[in-house]
Amino acid sequence: MTFKKTFLATALATIAALPVLAQDFNLKFQSSDPAGNPTYIIEQEWAQRVSDASGGRLSINMLPVDSVVSYNETHDAVGAGILDGHITAVAYASGKDPAFALIGNTVGAWSSPYEMLRFVNYGGGKELMNELLNPYGLQFVGATSGGLEAFVSTKPLNGVDDLKGLKVRAPEGLVQKVFAAAGAAPVNLPGSEVFTSLDKKVIDAADYTVFAANHAAGMHDVAKHPVYPGFHSLPLIEVSMNKATWDKMPEDLQALLSLSINDLAMDMTSQLFMKDLEAVADAREKGIEIHDWSQDERAKFRAIAVAQWSEVASASANAKKVYDALLAYMTSQGLLAE
Repeated sequence: MTFKKTFLATALATIAALPVLAQDFNLKFQSSDPAGNPTYIIEQEWAQRVSDASGGRLSINMLPVDSVVSYNETHDAVGAGILDGHITAVAYASGKDPAFALIGNTVGAWSSPYEMLRFVNYGGGKELMNELLNPYGLQFVGATSGGLEAFVSTKPLNGVDDLKGLKVRAPEGLVQKVFAAAGAAPVNLPGSEVFTSLDKKVIDAADYTVFAANHAAGMHDVAKHPVYPGFHSLPLIEVSMNKATWDKMPEDLQALLSLSINDLAMDMTSQLFMKDLEAVADAREKGIEIHDWSQDERAKFRAIAVAQWSEVASASANAKKVYDALLAYMTSQGLLAE
């Protein structure tokens, strides 16, 4: 029996033993992903499994990006009850508090999504997220991830020293600051201009997205020295809902929804990782030279990043809490030097 079938069978058996409750919960969630995107399809499948496992008592209507509000407005919409919940990048809330930027994409911190998910689930991240979100009327249910982003480059990059002078497209904020501290020359460009800018040598490299998406977009046709696995960016994707609605839900449905996020995270990280590996194999067949940094080089980049995290930590009391929790957890796991 597969893991999913076992999970559903156990959940159904548990719910069947409980008294039937009259109130059903029909929730409207918005994703930050477009319809047809592999990540959005995974989210739709998760919503259906939740409905099945609850015997229909908990139904989630999963909507694609911009269906009700803009991608960067869902935190406000969920807090106001316009949406019941969302699946989105935590960093989209960074305008509310710098703490969201630091926990939402801790540049240079993680070498795999599972390191980040362990921090959230067992290292205090979940509690921190609720400290940050509850005042805005949101309840953090759990985390998932699209995976560790790759790095697109027209030049060979084998370590931190090769970043010096590199003209790299990177989003504003912490990512740009870390690359600048590493000696690169960050450039602010929209995603729609990355391919052309690489092709015309306006930039040398780009922080863009995961390897499979880069490959599908033809990035490796003009940038034949990708770094994979990546070393810089792994966004935290939150599953949150309106806190008032959450508080009305019976404990068994709260438990079911919380457990289901582990299922969603396993599905998303595993399926997207498989797509990355398929794209890597195809890229190698086409003569693309893939660079995999050593652990020593990754540690050097992380050390540079930590100094920039501390600047964000000084921007708010909540950011300092996130910074302290990250350092304590990463040190305990051997990810930072004592």
